[in-house]
Amino acid sequence: MIVVVANSKGGVGKSTIAVHLAGWLAEQGYSVTLADCDTQHSSSEWIEEAFPGVKAVRLASPDEILNELPGLNEACDYVVADGPGSNSETSRALLLRADLAVVPCKASMLEVRALSQATEVLRQAQDIRGGQPDARIVLSMVGKNYRLTKDMKEAAAELDLPVAKVPVTLRQIYADAPGQGSLVWNLGARGKEAGAELRALFRELLPNLKRTVRGKQANRPKRKARAAA
Repeated sequence: MIVVVANSKGGVGKSTIAVHLAGWLAEQGYSVTLADCDTQHSSSEWIEEAFPGVKAVRLASPDEILNELPGLNEACDYVVADGPGSNSETSRALLLRADLAVVPCKASMLEVRALSQATEVLRQAQDIRGGQPDARIVLSMVGKNYRLTKDMKEAAAELDLPVAKVPVTLRQIYADAPGQGSLVWNLGARGKEAGAELRALFRELLPNLKRTVRGKQANRPKRKARAAA
């Protein structure tokens, strides 16, 4: 399965979702490749430190994406592709290969209205492919006490795209994790809430996911044994 995290706007949390989704899937025992399709290469550098068991590749052009994603998908259980924050041709190539498109969007009326333009490429891909890929909007960087307003619900409904029930809250730990080369749930007690939030989101996005694959053990980083008391 190819999961693409895409939005033509930058700074909406694409890499955070892509890296953690790849790591979470690997923890469930799946073989995972993260395809970094952003010229900044931030997600591939992050996952290489945070979860070396996830293979990371960099695809620099639309042609590379169209030609190489199917082969990557054949070689593993899941490909998670982190899309760019601008290049529409790259985004179009990703969506022409995706099974599921995850579209992060900041939770404001201006952002949701802008999303109608950002999803034009998604619509084109769905038209070409007879409705594929499936897509979900994920509200990101929301305040802890945020509530989806009636206007926001109506704006999202006009896009005819479902909004995930679990949002990604604005938390400092999401900004800290890349610099520490870690996934948030591996950062101790302060990452507990963020980890629970992301896991709940991923279970919602992939409701049919099983805990293990073909009897494989989950590919978790080894932890040091605790010293005897």
